[in-house]
Amino acid sequence: MKRFVSLAILLTLLASFGTIGFHLTSETDWLDSLYQAIITLTTVGSREPPKLDSDGKIFVMVYLILGLGVFSYSAFQIGSVVVNAELRGMFERRKMQKHIDQLKDHYIVCGLGRMGDTICEYLQQRGKPFVVIDNNESRLNEICGGDGWNYIHGDATDDSILKSAGIDRAKSLASVLPTDADNVYVILSARLLNQNVQIVARAGNEKAVEKMERAGASRVISPFSTGAVKIARFMLNPSIEDFLEVADNRGTDWELADVQISEKSTLIGKQLMETDLRDRGVMVIGIRRVDGERLMPPPGTAIIKAGDSLFAFGSTNAVNAMISESSGENTD
Repeated sequence: MKRFVSLAILLTLLASFGTIGFHLTSETDWLDSLYQAIITLTTVGSREPPKLDSDGKIFVMVYLILGLGVFSYSAFQIGSVVVNAELRGMFERRKMQKHIDQLKDHYIVCGLGRMGDTICEYLQQRGKPFVVIDNNESRLNEICGGDGWNYIHGDATDDSILKSAGIDRAKSLASVLPTDADNVYVILSARLLNQNVQIVARAGNEKAVEKMERAGASRVISPFSTGAVKIARFMLNPSIEDFLEVADNRGTDWELADVQISEKSTLIGKQLMETDLRDRGVMVIGIRRVDGERLMPPPGTAIIKAGDSLFAFGSTNAVNAMISESSGENTD
């Protein structure tokens, strides 16, 4: 910005100098002098002023040389700023793409509207790796660039864009595009590219829910119906609001998670009472077996098996440690 201001001041001073010079050497009025100075400075042409003596000719030659030099310098500076910005943006996008290519078990958010922005903030607060896809480049630069989020500019319904976001390595995908048709298309594309990815989508109405589920969505959320049910729940049970605020409010250090038990987990074969989960601040409030059996709440004698889904509630750090342990990762 300072460079543009300096160039504008320099050009203004040179135009003023030319106007005064032409007025004094050619005895033209101020408007004609300004016109002569501008067309000479911009090198688009020149008409020789009337009554031009030797001093006037010398002034015109000097002014032409100065004008050509300053105008060329200004054009070069402006061009270099534009080119440097483009190159810098290209290198930043390439660096970001390399980082995205190294992600694994990450999250993909399709759509950076109000809901997408909230999802990304939630993931960032919990230190989860994610990639944003949106076709509004200015919004991506404004929001993602300022927060340091990974993003890809493009149409989320395009298979190549999903591949660039690492759909084949992703753990979960959220499709919160403005229209149900686009969300259905994203679900179909993502499911074909990765059979195991968890897909959560937003539906604008109840009719779209069934279509999205058939397209391959793992879970479909209708904000209107979900919000209505939550309001009704508060009406019937006002005291439950305090608990929900603890579990849902931003900035809290509590997490409610669905923890998958892999075959490498050290928890396999243990009874709940034999684990140290409670001592670490994690409470298991439910177990879903591979065959669909649900234990709500689970007894202390319930044996943890491979493939189980444990619904765990506790501090964020404790739940994250449990997730790592359940997947067989080294938590040291």
